[in-house]
Amino acid sequence: MLKNWTSHAEYQQFIISILSSFYKTFPKRIIDIEPSISKLYCLDLDILGEILKPHYSKTGRPATLQPEIFRSFSLMLFQKETSITNWVTKLRNDDLLATCIGCASDETPSLGAHYDFISRLWLSDLSSDRIKLKRLHSFKKKPSKTKAPGKNKKLPNKHPDIVKKITNFLGNGRSFSLRAEKLLQKIFTLVAVKPSFDLNLIQQENLTIAGDGTCVHCHSSYYGTKVCKCREDGIYDCKCDRKLADIDATWGWDSHENRWFYGYTLYALSSYNKEYKIDLPVYLRFVEARRHDSVTGVVALAEFRELLPQFKISNYVLDSANDNYPTYELCSKWNINPLIDLNSKNKGNSKYPPALSINEKGVPLCIGKHEMVHDGFEKDRSRHKWRCPKVCGKIESCSYSKQCSPSPYGRVIHTKPAWDIRLFTKIPRGSKRWKKIYKTRTCSERINNRILNDYKIHSLRIRGKKRFSFMTMIAGINIHLDAQLKAFGFNILNLLE
Repeated sequence: MLKNWTSHAEYQQFIISILSSFYKTFPKRIIDIEPSISKLYCLDLDILGEILKPHYSKTGRPATLQPEIFRSFSLMLFQKETSITNWVTKLRNDDLLATCIGCASDETPSLGAHYDFISRLWLSDLSSDRIKLKRLHSFKKKPSKTKAPGKNKKLPNKHPDIVKKITNFLGNGRSFSLRAEKLLQKIFTLVAVKPSFDLNLIQQENLTIAGDGTCVHCHSSYYGTKVCKCREDGIYDCKCDRKLADIDATWGWDSHENRWFYGYTLYALSSYNKEYKIDLPVYLRFVEARRHDSVTGVVALAEFRELLPQFKISNYVLDSANDNYPTYELCSKWNINPLIDLNSKNKGNSKYPPALSINEKGVPLCIGKHEMVHDGFEKDRSRHKWRCPKVCGKIESCSYSKQCSPSPYGRVIHTKPAWDIRLFTKIPRGSKRWKKIYKTRTCSERINNRILNDYKIHSLRIRGKKRFSFMTMIAGINIHLDAQLKAFGFNILNLLE
């Protein structure tokens, strides 16, 4: 049963009344944690009550301090604490921290209440999860170095046809509605993304989103705990079944660190606000470490559209791991411009065998092997126009200038998106518009870095996809609060003086 929900207005009134006296007595302490207090003051959780109500029993002892627990997790990451156990102890022994979440120090939520709150937001059967934790698992060796793809290279997709199957599934209006993280994604959307959208921190027209995955190394051992009696018999290298501390973690390849890792892949969709120069996550999801980004890229796009159907996505920016025809076709069906780097491994995999030369960026080349210059789109013929780079002043000289075209206007080439949806995109590769939009892809990389390092997701002492997903949602909400404070300059001290 969910009762005694403290409204956002009540929380704001409480925190101002208590902190005013704190500020007179311990001004330095308040000043030191001012950013954390200011962010919590702006964190409106009123909508959370309605979201959570169906997930609590209508009978029994009422659950209390639910918004306070949510603020507790936010403050924990603000303060860069990596242990939930240590954090609960800090709350109990620090009147100021307890006040920040809306509690008296002797009424702070317990450790069990914190973990129970996480479990309630994960849409899976709790009893079934407990059985899985007790289950034995076969021993799996760390992948050998001989199977490593190398630095800055990604593992190939073991099932290339899976992307086509998924896009057909999604293109028919179906969705993965039974995913366990769906409630977390809904909360993140309504508590963080929607308010930023209403505050114009996220572009309302011609929205560009960028997708990217990053490795999350978990701190649980892949080796597990032996339950057999082989050691008693003098056998120390047995391969018997064993218990695993993190049953969701798998082996993956970290191309940046050039090594195998045990953990997960965090996939984020992000948006860049040019006016305020801020990056904002709009979708977050943990997947298996071994899952290829081409799979997650189309799933993430579909789930984001499901969560926020009012958002009109214009451009979808991805790296070369997503360079496949099904992704282009799905984007075309949804009237979204895909901006995807060409994958060098896909040479010879084009549907249209062009008579003209195209470089690794997908830009047409003249007979002198120079990049042609994009010169607009001819609507009446549905084709892009490309001109001679020498005539356009991009190069000083060309040894083939006399052979190319006698016209002072220079040679002209046309390309049509209908010829090949992958090679000849609506926004032409190499054009100024393409380069300008594609630059925003780095926002997703910066968001991943903030989540993992600024908010210590990489260092958290937690196990399991459920807890990693929850804490990452909290980190994402915190990033939105950071953006609001940066854009509008709110400071709680102005209300205490």
